[in-house]
Amino acid sequence: MKRIAAALLLGAGPLAAQQGPWNGLRLGGKPGPGEWSAPLEILLWLTLLVLLPAAIISLTPFLRLLVVLHFLRQALGTQSAPSNQVLAGLSLFLTLLLMQPTGARIYEQAIGPLDRGEIGMQEALARAAVPVKGFLARYVREKDVALFLEISHAPRPRNLDDLDLQVLMPAYVLSELRTAFQIGAVLFLPFLIIDLLVASITLSLGMLQLPPVMISAPFKILLFVVVDGWNLVVGSLVKSF
Repeated sequence: MKRIAAALLLGAGPLAAQQGPWNGLRLGGKPGPGEWSAPLEILLWLTLLVLLPAAIISLTPFLRLLVVLHFLRQALGTQSAPSNQVLAGLSLFLTLLLMQPTGARIYEQAIGPLDRGEIGMQEALARAAVPVKGFLARYVREKDVALFLEISHAPRPRNLDDLDLQVLMPAYVLSELRTAFQIGAVLFLPFLIIDLLVASITLSLGMLQLPPVMISAPFKILLFVVVDGWNLVVGSLVKSF
C-alpha cells in the first residue's frame, strides 16, 4: 500500500516533468546553481498533493468504476443505498487493486532510484511518465486523441508512445466516460423492463394512486440478489481492465 501511494504521488507529476520548472529540483540540501530552495520545493510538493485526488479520480479506473456504480444504484431505484461513501470506497479499493502493477513499475523505475540518490527529480518524473502513458494509452480512443491534438494544435505523433500527457490525459477521461455510460445503459435495460411491466400491470388494474416505482423496487432488488448482481457487476468491471 505504501508503494502504491508513493507511486501515485509521483505519477501525478509526469506532466510537470515536460514543462521545465522541475529542472534542478532537489529534495534537500543547499541549492546549487539553477536549483530550487527548500521552501519552493515544499510548495511544489504540496501542489502535487493537492492535485493527487484529481489524478486518482480522473486518471485511474476509479472514474469508470464510480460512474457505473452510480448508474447501478439509480437503476435499482434504491435512492441513497448504498451511500456515496460506500460506492466511493469500493471504487477506491478496486482502483488500488487494478493500479498495483502500474504503481509497482513506477516505484521500481522512478521512486526507488530517486530514494537511493541514483537519479534526480527530473529524471524520476520522466521515468514515472512511461508506465503512466502505457496505462492510459491502452484505454483511449483514437477519436478522442485526435480531438485534443486538434485543440492543442500539436503535430500528429507516429504512435501512442509519442503522445504528450497533456493530450493523453483528457483523452483518457473522455474515453472512460463513454465506456462508463455504455456499461450503465446496459445495466439499466433489465431494470427498465421490470419498471415497464409493473407500470403496465398497475395501470391495467386501475391502481393509479400507487406509484409503480414502489412496487417494482422490491422485484428489482430481489432479481439483483438472486443473480448475485454485485459479484457479476464488480467482476465484469474489473475484467474490463
